[in-house]
Amino acid sequence: MTRCDRTTAWAALTGHFEAHGRDFDLREAFARDAGRFDSLSFDAPEVFADLSKNHLDIATLRFLLDLARECGLEAQRDAMFAGAAINNTEDRAVLHTALRAPRGHGPFSDEVHAVLDAMLAWVETVRDTVASGIRHIVNIGIGGSDLGPQMVVPALDAFAHPGLQFHFVSNVDGHDITPVLRRLKPAETLFIVASKTFTTQETMANAHLARAWFEAEGGTDIAGHFVATTTNVTAAAEFGITTTFGFWDWVGGRFSLWSAIGLPIAIAVGADHFRELLAGAHAMDRHFAEAPLGSNVPVLLGLLDVWYRNFHGATSRSVAPYHQGLRRLPAYLQQLEMESNGKRVDRDGEPLTYATSPVIWGEPGTNGQHAYFQMLHQGTDVIPVEFILVRRPTFGSVGLHPDLLARLECQQTMLLANGLAQSQALMHGKTTEQARADAGPAMSTQIDALTLARHRTFPGNRPSTTLLLDRLTPHSLGALIALHEHRIFTSGAIWGINSFDQWGVELGKALCKDLLPRLSAGPCADSSAVSDLDGSTAGLIARLRS
Repeated sequence: MTRCDRTTAWAALTGHFEAHGRDFDLREAFARDAGRFDSLSFDAPEVFADLSKNHLDIATLRFLLDLARECGLEAQRDAMFAGAAINNTEDRAVLHTALRAPRGHGPFSDEVHAVLDAMLAWVETVRDTVASGIRHIVNIGIGGSDLGPQMVVPALDAFAHPGLQFHFVSNVDGHDITPVLRRLKPAETLFIVASKTFTTQETMANAHLARAWFEAEGGTDIAGHFVATTTNVTAAAEFGITTTFGFWDWVGGRFSLWSAIGLPIAIAVGADHFRELLAGAHAMDRHFAEAPLGSNVPVLLGLLDVWYRNFHGATSRSVAPYHQGLRRLPAYLQQLEMESNGKRVDRDGEPLTYATSPVIWGEPGTNGQHAYFQMLHQGTDVIPVEFILVRRPTFGSVGLHPDLLARLECQQTMLLANGLAQSQALMHGKTTEQARADAGPAMSTQIDALTLARHRTFPGNRPSTTLLLDRLTPHSLGALIALHEHRIFTSGAIWGINSFDQWGVELGKALCKDLLPRLSAGPCADSSAVSDLDGSTAGLIARLRS
């Protein structure tokens, strides 16, 4: 495993960028090569990837593939699937792929499927709302115990139980949980407490608050209305919970929706559809493990991320899913990528000489077009954009009038046209001459035509990727999520970092434990209680306690 900046391929890429990459023009590339779309588009399970609108050509791709081979990407990938302890700082395997492997086809298969079978059998008892009386599911977790289920449940709304409502509470800020509790009745509510250790500060604060509310409102059966996804069965029992579903230390939080952490997903869509979610992810796992690097979509996306981050200097990537069900996908991908690859030292603890994770951000289309797309088109930064289009809708059409369905189909076509238009506009832009010839709305009559045209000029040549799904189903969503997991693995492997620890979240937690009693001391506390703090923190505590 050679670090990327110490490879021959990295030096070759540097020279190639200076000679051909820095001034690459997409419009010229398409004019030169009529087959560009065909040669730079790729199929993976459930996902078609169009990379042709990127600052990329076949020569660049060859250099990037040479880099992947010289960095030992294939060996690193195989080690992950085999269960090697590739999380070297915690001496742990990384086996979220085992959670979606068919019975008998992955490490720890017996243990994985025993928990899966038990969880899905229990799920069906909850989904029998006549017998269970449950109408509301409240998931209490944070980070990986929240973002995955919170993203997937609305994405699969067309497959969800019509008689259940789902709520997600993560923030220790009481303004998160109190609006939820106002809408609930104890007899109709099931709380899921999602914490591997059953000690996560924010989660446990909200769990205790939920239990206090439950009892204050007349609830008496804690065991019947609280369930835990945790490995700390003893602590859950002390809380009053008797139904628990566990997982393992080789399951990282941001990769855990496939485990018992996916319990709210399973309740929403049912056992069969949850298994389809796993199957879609497994199909992408096999593609990543077996497809040649040159047609391996997660590998190609990961290499493209390296190309933009380290050679073009792109500091962020915008994710624009053109499907309202995927509205939480950008937030989910923020944690998945930035917590994985936001590192400054390599596996051996040596400082890096190059950048790693970009900032991931975005909103669903078409909302984003009326918010931040202005900057994408005419701002001073060139920001790669990833469009996600879904060809066919999955409207909950039961009981809808045919005329209404026809209107919805028209709006789906409008949605897709907007997504295509945005990527086209980013690439082509608009020259000043075109702007002068094209009369725009509400233009000032006090400014000369040339100045106005400059305001309405689009530089173009701005890169984008389009990922196309046929329909948003449990199977296709599973494949899409796994695709992003593996692209992040790819870029992390090239950078020579450990993508599976997250020490960056620990320092703030430790300092909070120290500051909490000082802040709780009240206005009469001795000033020496803050004398060892920096002036800003001490001053703010004094202000907050007054």
